[in-house]
Amino acid sequence: MTPKTLVDIKERVKKLRETIDHHRYLYHVLDKPEMSEEALDSLKHELSEIEKTYPELVTPDSPTQRVAGAPLPEFQKVTHKVTQWSFNDAFSPEEMREFDTRVKNFLRKEGESGEVTYVVEHKIDGLKVVLTYEKGVLITAATRGDGVVGEDVTHNVRTIESVPLKLRKPVSVIVEGEIWMRKSTLATLNKERVKQGEEPFANPRNVSAGSIRQLDPKIAASRKLESFIYDLSWSEGELPESQFAELMYLRELGFKVNPHFAKTKTIDEVIAYWKKWQKEMPKEDYLADGVVVKVNERKLQEKLGYTGKAPRFGIAFKFPAEQVTTVVEDIVFQVGRTGVVTPVAHLRPVLVAGSTVSRATLHNEDEIKRLDVRVGDTVILQKAGDVIPDIVSVVTKMRTGKEKPFMWPKKVDTCGGDGSIERVPGESAWRCVDRTSFSIQKRKFYHFVGKHALDIEGLGPKIIDVLLEQKLITSFDDLFTLKRGDLLELPRFAETSVDNLLASIEKARTVSLPKFLTGLSIPQVGEETAYDLAKHFGSVDAIAKATFAELEKIDGVGPVVGKATLEWFGAPENKKLIVSLLKKVTIPKTEQKSAKDLPLFGKTFVLTGTLESLSREEAERRIRELGGDPSGSVSAKTDFLVAGESAGSKYEKAKKLGVQILNEQEFLKMLRK
Repeated sequence: MTPKTLVDIKERVKKLRETIDHHRYLYHVLDKPEMSEEALDSLKHELSEIEKTYPELVTPDSPTQRVAGAPLPEFQKVTHKVTQWSFNDAFSPEEMREFDTRVKNFLRKEGESGEVTYVVEHKIDGLKVVLTYEKGVLITAATRGDGVVGEDVTHNVRTIESVPLKLRKPVSVIVEGEIWMRKSTLATLNKERVKQGEEPFANPRNVSAGSIRQLDPKIAASRKLESFIYDLSWSEGELPESQFAELMYLRELGFKVNPHFAKTKTIDEVIAYWKKWQKEMPKEDYLADGVVVKVNERKLQEKLGYTGKAPRFGIAFKFPAEQVTTVVEDIVFQVGRTGVVTPVAHLRPVLVAGSTVSRATLHNEDEIKRLDVRVGDTVILQKAGDVIPDIVSVVTKMRTGKEKPFMWPKKVDTCGGDGSIERVPGESAWRCVDRTSFSIQKRKFYHFVGKHALDIEGLGPKIIDVLLEQKLITSFDDLFTLKRGDLLELPRFAETSVDNLLASIEKARTVSLPKFLTGLSIPQVGEETAYDLAKHFGSVDAIAKATFAELEKIDGVGPVVGKATLEWFGAPENKKLIVSLLKKVTIPKTEQKSAKDLPLFGKTFVLTGTLESLSREEAERRIRELGGDPSGSVSAKTDFLVAGESAGSKYEKAKKLGVQILNEQEFLKMLRK
């Protein structure tokens, strides 16, 4: 065969580059691959081999030049041609309406009508990058730096497949965007790091920033980073007339633009977009901490201009924070239904994860000592997804010297008797010595009639309080002896409400064994333990007769719970209560199956967010019935995360650990099978 001429080879190189760039664009920018990665790699390999043989054919925009050269000794500084600004932040709809008013008032002063439209985009949580192209070819990539001077990270940004080395039009432009990592990519990367005995990375943003600031481009290339470009900050030609048109133009040039931007006519539409994406964001494979709102019309942007540090025409509308700081104004005690005394921090009200929080549990004496929390301290408060607000740490640098260490009391007023408290042997908890106080009794009743136990609809805390005060009930079984006449005598009780309440009580006469056990307020026995006891023994009588040895060996029970259960069923007053209750309620017998025969045996599930078709309690009950184990926290041992609407941080952790995530329909399908 006659050797190919240099003209043939040049033509082959040209076609290879065009084909590789076309499929790179389809795969990494549009997410619509028409060729497998393996096939694309084969084309890249061929091009690489030709360029090795004919180095004079290598060009800066060749796909082979994404990873090139030895590690840099240090980063070079780059002075930005266009100053880099940061947006001011808004955290609530009220603040956004204030922003809208400011914009319109300013424009009216400038002789405009004050009518504006807005473009809303996701505020990607990554590393900002500024890209400079000359005649369509990437020249430099720089970090934001201080807004005037950044660092030259071209060698690393060239490794990112979604960043075009050559634009689809030969224009000279400066664009801005965000470098980020997929959550799924981080999960894979962390699995490998754990295997190699290395610490897993905390989150995608940290990895993105760290990867771009590596001196060796091969490290950045191995991290499979992504980009979203959102701003055309300079062009040698005319700029598009609107923000919306600008984003469309960036797409035409070949940049990857986040697909979820939208044009809105009013600030209410902006707020609706923000609310929608609070719920939808966890389903995306990238992180965003809010939305960016910009006046759409460029001529109005130019009229609005900038303040000393930020544009007037735009604002970052942040999603509700999961961590905030606030001040501990007091520490008080709450007495639970089992007499356990829990310290509660009263906080300066603060907005966290979408709701205003003014209290947080401090759990026990040991936790207060561990945190060294004092009244007057500034603390970091966390509320992640569906987790109860928790104090993470104290900001000790904020102390003034007026704060005093908290002294654990010897008495608590809401305990019975003289208010004395005692430490529970072998535990961190303290409890009331006298556990017969009105405060404790009413909490037991609240729990007994609640949805986790007998679920008596219409029998809320206020009605329980009245029934106890009027001495119509003193024990759980008294609820089933209430008469219509008794209730009609009470204030604000009409005939219809009385009839409805009695119907609910009648319905509660049939109750499952786990719910019955849960309602009894046995120390240490919550819903999961109640289910474990019911599954193992099958009846109240069998549990009451069980020995300590039989109790402690049950998976999910153990010695502490076993001892508490044995003591509770051994107390004379509780024996009497059980006998009386079993005369008034019916506990249907359930077929006892071997756990190993059930379809979800050995599988651990964690639920997050809100399910539309069933409650959290119902979902957990169904999991248990099928042999599975519902858990409250995500770990490496979790098999499935069931994600409903407004999924919280459990979703992010599951992604990070590579846990299989089910949406509601997939979960229901699994239950049906």
